[in-house]
This record gives sequence, C-alpha cells and structure tokens, in this order.
Amino acid sequence: MARNVCTDAGPLRFIETISIGPHVLQADEPSPSGGADAGPDPLELVLAALGSCASITIRMYADRKQWPLQGVHVCLSYATKHAEGYGESDATVGMGQLIEMEISVTGDLSDDQRRRLLEIANRCPVHRMLESQVQIRARLRDPEYTGQNNPAVPPTTGR
Repeated sequence: MARNVCTDAGPLRFIETISIGPHVLQADEPSPSGGADAGPDPLELVLAALGSCASITIRMYADRKQWPLQGVHVCLSYATKHAEGYGESDATVGMGQLIEMEISVTGDLSDDQRRRLLEIANRCPVHRMLESQVQIRARLRDPEYTGQNNPAVPPTTGR
C-alpha cells in the first residue's frame, strides 16, 4: 500500500520537513539560494528518487533472473539548457531539461546482461513517470488540516 507524502514548512526560511509513513526527511535550498543547506533541495530529491528506483529495479530484475549482480552504483545530475535558436531571456520556450544518469554494475555479468540491465533501469517507475505527462492537481485545504492520516487525501499509487 502506497503512503502519502506530506511536507511542512517550519519557522526557518526554506527548510521543509517531509513525512512518509514512519520516515522523516528534510529538504532545504542551498546557501546561495537563501537557504541553510540543511538538506537536499527538491530537485536533488527527485534525482535521488530516480537513482534509487533505477538501482532497486535493476536488483529486482537480476535477482529474478538469478544473475550474479554484486552491486549497483548510480550517479545523477540535472541541467537546464537553452535550446538552440532561443535567446537567454526566454524563460520557458526553448528550455530543455536533461538528467544524466550513469549506472555502474558489478558482478560477473556478460555484455548482453549489462545492456539488459540498462534497459531495465530506463523502465523503472520513476523514470517512466518523469518521461510521461504527469497531471498535478493542487488545491487549498482548511488551515486546520494537518495531513496526518486524513482519509480525504487520496493514496498515491506505488509500484
């Protein structure tokens, strides 16, 4: 069963407390952006979600195939680039977004197995979500809303 993800802004400028079931994380903006760098920024959390999902998906596939996979290491970076032909001042049109994901797998694997694991990583649920056209519906709640175990919040869909 998928769990809701809730974020709460505290008294410090950009620090957010993230609650997911029994887990608590923290997000913030880096110092140059006015934050305290008390946690990863939101884009870094998206990269972490993609990297961990790709790695877990690779591991699950290799386990199911009984391949001798010993380890997976995923490194990600994100960049926003201006597409050719558009000026620097155009904030939305002509912007391209790129996530670079480098995957290292260790174990006594053939070249074909390594290629297949890359294909599998590119089909993990987070990868597919990021490549799709996700619809997001935002709405305001009552000021008293806490987000904790509220049946009015529809559960998110998991794997």
